[in-house]
Amino acid sequence: QVRLLESGGGSVQAGGSLRLSCAASGDTLVNYCMGWVRQASGKEREWVGSSTNTGRIDYSDSVKGRFTISRDNAKNTLYLQMNSLKPEDTAMYYCAATRQWWCGGSYDYWGHGTQVTVAP
Repeated sequence: QVRLLESGGGSVQAGGSLRLSCAASGDTLVNYCMGWVRQASGKEREWVGSSTNTGRIDYSDSVKGRFTISRDNAKNTLYLQMNSLKPEDTAMYYCAATRQWWCGGSYDYWGHGTQVTVAP
């Protein structure tokens, strides 16, 4: 089964940028719908965006226009480019995957998360 490892989190000021990476091992990401999910302290998980294995990408309204999801198949890595960060973006960010490549169901595989903190 695929294993996921996030990296790239950190602390930035509002308006800054970060690029998160999700390195996969054990399987190729082209077989999966890939997604990013975040969870702020004391709050429920929030879907950020997803990418089908055919290249269609969808985002939540809260990040649309600011965040960009991409894949590097050669590196078997998923990215989340985050621009114009806001304090409300502060959360633990998780990479997730499902074999339902059309992104129509729940995620089956999860990384352990990387923390993003945005100062006002």
